[in-house]
Amino acid sequence: MISIQAKKHDNYSVEFKFGFNSKEDGIVDDFSVNTWMFVPNSLDINPENYGKKQFYRDIKSNIRLITPVYLMRDIAHDTSLPLTSLRKALEKVANNPQHADLDAYEYHLKMFAAIFKSALRDQVAHISATRSFESADYLVKDFVSSTKSVLAAFRAMYQIIDVPTASPRTRSYFRLCDEFMSHVVEMRTIRLIRTIDTTNTSEKCKALKADLMGLIMGEREYKVSQDYGVLTGEDSHDRQLVYHRGMLKKFIESELYIRLDKKKDGVAVEQICYSLAAGLAMIFATAVAWFTQVKYGNITWPLFVVLVVSYMMKDRIKELLRYFFAHKLGNKYYDKKAVVTIGKNRIGVVKEGFDFISESKTPAEVLLMREKASSVEDEARIFEEKILLYRKHVTIDDVALAENDDYPMRGINEIMRLHLHRFTQKMDNPTIPVDSVDESGNIGTMDVQKIYHVNIVFQLIHDKDVKYHHFCITMTRNGVLSIDEI
Repeated sequence: MISIQAKKHDNYSVEFKFGFNSKEDGIVDDFSVNTWMFVPNSLDINPENYGKKQFYRDIKSNIRLITPVYLMRDIAHDTSLPLTSLRKALEKVANNPQHADLDAYEYHLKMFAAIFKSALRDQVAHISATRSFESADYLVKDFVSSTKSVLAAFRAMYQIIDVPTASPRTRSYFRLCDEFMSHVVEMRTIRLIRTIDTTNTSEKCKALKADLMGLIMGEREYKVSQDYGVLTGEDSHDRQLVYHRGMLKKFIESELYIRLDKKKDGVAVEQICYSLAAGLAMIFATAVAWFTQVKYGNITWPLFVVLVVSYMMKDRIKELLRYFFAHKLGNKYYDKKAVVTIGKNRIGVVKEGFDFISESKTPAEVLLMREKASSVEDEARIFEEKILLYRKHVTIDDVALAENDDYPMRGINEIMRLHLHRFTQKMDNPTIPVDSVDESGNIGTMDVQKIYHVNIVFQLIHDKDVKYHHFCITMTRNGVLSIDEI
């Protein structure tokens, strides 16, 4: 199964999160993601000024393992896998601080914090989505009690490594994870409070807010007592604290991210085809020279002219054949290929390719989805939209994935960020003056945003399962306004 989520990342980029979930049936899973981008011709994005290099500069992808899924209340149990695994790692590093034990300790520490963050996010999302106030009351109380239980169980384990055999660095790693978890609790709880109806002044609603605020203030007091940073309103301090928290997030999630070494795909086949093109061109030139010499004898003016022309034709034939083979290869091979590894073990492969295509080569289903988003009939043809095709193929070896971890792994996530700054370079002013008449008949002028739409259609394929998703990016020259699923 492939899942997709989209959001605005910043003023000039949007982010797509793909979840490639393996079936865990002991075979290799194949996933394909085909992306068609419909770009207005007025933005002047075309093969001459926006080739493969430019596109890949504007695409940034991070691949990471899908965080193991646990409920908050399950993590709080003393027998839960995250807690027991971390406890064993702590005891080993305290009793025998060898290099291998330190690596295992750091791994389980980061995994516990990442699992906690994911469980906290899911529970907050579940509470925010509930429509029943009675259910919200129970869920909020469970959220507060489970969170406190997990934090208490985690912090109680610090005494295991608070011994002379554990180095200061070892203890600092624990404190970094503790600070990260405390920060995540505060941020997620604040977001949860904001979802509560502010117009509801009932005693039950006040009690809910009081419980959540108690959790926040308790964590704030704890951070102060542990000398963890809190926001003070002082610019230089808060700026440094936000940077520190960003580093904490990268530190915790480093065990989940997978590094990719991208290389050009189909290099050997490409060189063979190009050599074949050169050989065929040489056969043509040699055949012409041999035939002409047989007919005209030794060096003569006709032979000289024919040899020059055949040499010119040879180069053209070679280039035409290279273009032909490159076009054929482009349909079968990809631009880049990367092996997905955990440590030294290969768990999958990611391939990607990009090209401009014509409307005639775009599937009818995709064109129909694009047309449904049009405000006028044949909008795509009126604006002569350019169509960009970005292909991605992912394979995951379920067996290799399962063998590489102490936690059950369901697959990988890819966070793809598309930077759109180049698209804004030839846009009109962000606002344009528009003449208008109000209800009283007064004539005036108002400034209205000049918007552009970039439509993106995704085709997600896993085995025989095919799904389509259509997103519309609304932009001005000042950047992205929104991204909405159609």
